[in-house]
Amino acid sequence: MSFEYLLLGLAAFCAGLVDAVVGGGGLIQLPALFSALPTTVPATLLGTSKLAGIWGTSVAAFNYARVVPIQWRVVAPAALAAFAFSFAGAFTVTHIPPTYLRKALPFILLAIAIYTFRKKELGKNSGEPLALSRERFIAILIGAGIGFYDGFFGPGTGSFLIFLSVRFLGYDFLKASAVSKCLNVACNAAALSWFAYSGHLLWFLGLGMAVCGVLGSLTGSHLAIKHGSQFVRRVFLLVVVGLILKTGYDGFLR
Repeated sequence: MSFEYLLLGLAAFCAGLVDAVVGGGGLIQLPALFSALPTTVPATLLGTSKLAGIWGTSVAAFNYARVVPIQWRVVAPAALAAFAFSFAGAFTVTHIPPTYLRKALPFILLAIAIYTFRKKELGKNSGEPLALSRERFIAILIGAGIGFYDGFFGPGTGSFLIFLSVRFLGYDFLKASAVSKCLNVACNAAALSWFAYSGHLLWFLGLGMAVCGVLGSLTGSHLAIKHGSQFVRRVFLLVVVGLILKTGYDGFLR
């Protein structure tokens, strides 16, 4: 079992690194948990993954906030919406399985990848600032929509947040990544509170993985801040391609 725990620690570090840059750390962490603990109830593995991930995401958000200007009058209400709707999504999935969404997701991600690839200047620099009320309204819609999606299904949440922040709020990729971490913390907190309430957590394992995830997040956020928006854009496209392959396999081949 100690060897499996070592591998899970390594997976958590890699997941934290990738997640801090563009999201998508669940692509690494969740499959590792399911592989190492095949007899454990899936809900417990999901809860443990959230416990491991929220610390790294929080550290990345703090690390970005020290360097990247964040408009808290916009982000705070969006984070509250993300929390509330993520909880609603988690409740909804207990009544309606996400079967059709699972099959549609690869095509949605493919459209995002093609759009981002073709728009070479997208997210390279910040666009014209929006009026505060309009920016806040759009951010709340993004937080609510992606928050619900995260609670209901989840894969690619961070990448969706980044893309929507770039496309509709006019942020560059670095600022979008910083804002996405703040909203992701809110989403994870909502889901984690549900899993903790229902007893679906492996506390010792989750906290051990959290330490590794924090180290990965510190590394990833440092790389993103050092290399800027173009670096984040390249990693974003790589992760979206990975998400397309993973969700396509889950939706049509598994």
